[in-house]
Amino acid sequence: MYSSITAFIRELFMVPNSPIYLHEPKFFGNERNYILTAIDSTFVSSVGEYVNRFEQMMCEITGAKYAIACVNGTAALHMSLILAGVEKNDIVLTQAVSFIATCNAISYIGANPLFIDIDKTTLGLCPKSLENYLSSNTHIKNNICFHKQTNQRVKACVPMHTFGHPAEIDAIKEICDKYYIHLVEDSAESIGSYYKSKHTGTFGLLSAFSFNGNKTVTSGGGGVIVTNNEKLAKLGKHLTTQSKIPHKWEFAHDNIGYNYRMPNINAALACAQLEQLNVYIKSKRETAKKYQSFFSDSEIKFCAEPPNSTSNYWLNSILLPSHKEQIDFLQYTNDNGIMTRPIWKTMDKLKMFQNCMKADLPNSNYIEERLVNLPSSVIF
Repeated sequence: MYSSITAFIRELFMVPNSPIYLHEPKFFGNERNYILTAIDSTFVSSVGEYVNRFEQMMCEITGAKYAIACVNGTAALHMSLILAGVEKNDIVLTQAVSFIATCNAISYIGANPLFIDIDKTTLGLCPKSLENYLSSNTHIKNNICFHKQTNQRVKACVPMHTFGHPAEIDAIKEICDKYYIHLVEDSAESIGSYYKSKHTGTFGLLSAFSFNGNKTVTSGGGGVIVTNNEKLAKLGKHLTTQSKIPHKWEFAHDNIGYNYRMPNINAALACAQLEQLNVYIKSKRETAKKYQSFFSDSEIKFCAEPPNSTSNYWLNSILLPSHKEQIDFLQYTNDNGIMTRPIWKTMDKLKMFQNCMKADLPNSNYIEERLVNLPSSVIF
């Protein structure tokens, strides 16, 4: 059976013999032209035409009012949490199945991640698990949510739109509002994805996107914060620029700042990539349809976009019937030149986070033991 899958993947990507990678960047537009223009301008660091253009493009694409370009998605998420008022010893709710950058960003502040189960369909944070945990383990005092056991403040919730599939974000937002918890979306993987016709990342107070080299579109390394809150947008831009007070020559700073602004040369690449976003997503959605059709009569389940969603299908995923078959499939495909990858280990199993509080995680453990990502590069 596995041989027929690898044969199908080779035919799909039109690569009969060479290795097929999980997600390769594609450069078919103005990338070279814009980068050379940035070099010729001598503005290759955090000030330049393309930084401004990139931010404007992200507002146009997402529908958000403001965008702040950052060096990477982790920095964007870290800053988003700071802007949301997360402080040391606060609790931040997040899903157990996530890329480690989510928990790292929480930990940079000295806050504590608390793990909630995911939904099997969306692969994102499960609203039911979130509500059940909060109703049993927290109380509200003066419009602040506190954990009953530790009396720590529960300040924020960070769901992730896993592999570009939107989480049930409206239900999550409703719960967060009910418990006076700030919603900060981890939209690192979901550029071009929509939930109920609204772009991911525009439901919460703030959101962070990633433009790493393996994302749907890339700036080599880069990220962006989007928000509709003008005050937070201005503060975010200030803090990510070392909190420098504008002046022609003086170096005056009014807060602890961060060297988090995206360089102009990276923004040049990002702008060229964003011009191709619709073309890329069309290709990726066509690839997903072919995968879905191929696995339709199989005991292997293809992870299709959730209800009410339009997914960018950043990474196509399948669920194997058992953990043994997951391992066997990973071994066979990688031995035969097809790069496949398992989903991440649940965060509570990592030594840095094994003592963190958590809800029951049956869905997270089920998905961890069965999910495999398939090659998902744009095809032309």
